[in-house]
Amino acid sequence: MANIAVMGAGSWGTALSMVLADNHHDVRLWARREEQIAEINNNHTNEAYLPGIQLPKQIKGYSDLSETVKNVEVLLLVVPTKAVRDAIQSLRKVLTSPVVIVHASKGIEPGTHKRISEMIEEEFEGSDLLKDVAVLSGPSHAEEVSLRQPTTVTVSSSNNDASLLIQDLFMNQHFRVYTNPDLIGVEVGGALKNIIALVCGLTNGLGMGDNTKAAIMTRGLAEITRLGVKQGANPLTFAGLSGLGDLIVTCTSVHSRNWRAGQMIGQGKSLDEVLSSMGMVVEGIRTTQAAFELANELKVEMPITSALYEVLFEGLHPKEATEKLMGRIKKHEVEQISDFLNQDEL
Repeated sequence: MANIAVMGAGSWGTALSMVLADNHHDVRLWARREEQIAEINNNHTNEAYLPGIQLPKQIKGYSDLSETVKNVEVLLLVVPTKAVRDAIQSLRKVLTSPVVIVHASKGIEPGTHKRISEMIEEEFEGSDLLKDVAVLSGPSHAEEVSLRQPTTVTVSSSNNDASLLIQDLFMNQHFRVYTNPDLIGVEVGGALKNIIALVCGLTNGLGMGDNTKAAIMTRGLAEITRLGVKQGANPLTFAGLSGLGDLIVTCTSVHSRNWRAGQMIGQGKSLDEVLSSMGMVVEGIRTTQAAFELANELKVEMPITSALYEVLFEGLHPKEATEKLMGRIKKHEVEQISDFLNQDEL
């Protein structure tokens, strides 16, 4: 049994806290709002994020971050990408001993193009408070995890001992955890699939069907793989849970915020209207910006990502973006696959 701090009491942070509690760990779930903490501790619910779900009593809510992390060796970070740096800066002020940080967020930072593990390491630079950093990623909706439906995910770290530690903490009969040494690939796959989910939702909003969705998912996976391999990822990672698996679940489910946001855009709503009505972070929007910038910097062809960028940030009509994609010059699919599998980086 371990004492584990969880920073971020949204749907995913709460669902993962339930997995840890089911494994008999004492879980300290941190949130800013006192009323949310009171609900978690008094009612054992978190209705705003997981309606109708009863939380295990081993989950204790905290609003004082210094108390949350006191004497813990493992911290689960589940905050939006844009909040990662602020979260780590807050942690550095209150940590008194080194911790292993496992994050379960999916995104890339615009401007710097850094993955979340890189952001964490950068913010801890010059400090001895970070033992290791790992990522937990894969096809997993919080709603289904909270119902204890069978789910499989991947954990990755540059230190295999850290991966094995996280695997042991989380794994049970409902939640199966695999390890993968490819930290870059696991993070890239988890982040970029949100872009493709936005596009799948967008085509649905335009009234397009399964043929279109299959095309977007398949060619989207090729884009994800090209960019990941260019950064040093193993292409086989993208055929696994944090690549193809996460892509399927995010592109085909109404649980997906990114899919729902894309659908609304396809139906004619502006980006501001979509973000206002969602009420929660849509990671794929920021990731689209970051991936577009990174692809241009690394000279990686990502036509689906580029088309979505034009829709989100340059006012291109979704239907025009679709026509633009379909009107591209002729290509040979197998030759394209061979191109990125035979790059010097591999």
